[in-house]
Amino acid sequence: MDDLTHIEWSPEGELEVLTFDLQSETFAVEAVLVREILDLLPETAVPGANALVGSVVNFRGKIIPIADLRLAFGLPRTNPTMDSRIVVIELATDNGPFQVGIRTDKVHEVATLYRDASEAPPAVGLRWRRDYLRAMVRRGSGVVILPNIIAIFNPLLGGKIADPLSVFEK
Repeated sequence: MDDLTHIEWSPEGELEVLTFDLQSETFAVEAVLVREILDLLPETAVPGANALVGSVVNFRGKIIPIADLRLAFGLPRTNPTMDSRIVVIELATDNGPFQVGIRTDKVHEVATLYRDASEAPPAVGLRWRRDYLRAMVRRGSGVVILPNIIAIFNPLLGGKIADPLSVFEK
């Protein structure tokens, strides 16, 4: 399966994303998924929870699980900095919308990525699980990584994320 088929490029071959850092890597999620960008909040550990989503925050009376994508990508945990933020995204599931916060080292900007600059993750030479990546997009002198949010979170939700393409619809 071509991971690029799960990206909702515009007819012009563009994709609006929010870029953020995890360690020294730049990642991006579709802007339409982003609901909030939060300063760090006090987290409550959830005993017995999967380490990837091992805590929750209370934001405006709503309990939001917090994901540390570093664990999915085998990156070491780090202490928060002044620039650390939580990006809250919303996924369509069989049971309705599901919100999860992604802990980041730094949020950059809403940016436009281009299909012509994107490639499927290489089959060899990659230090991360290939199924956790949808695309790598050349931008400036670097690369922006589009994680496969469905592959990362579906096991935690019991495979309840709705049709993959519906995740990216408003």
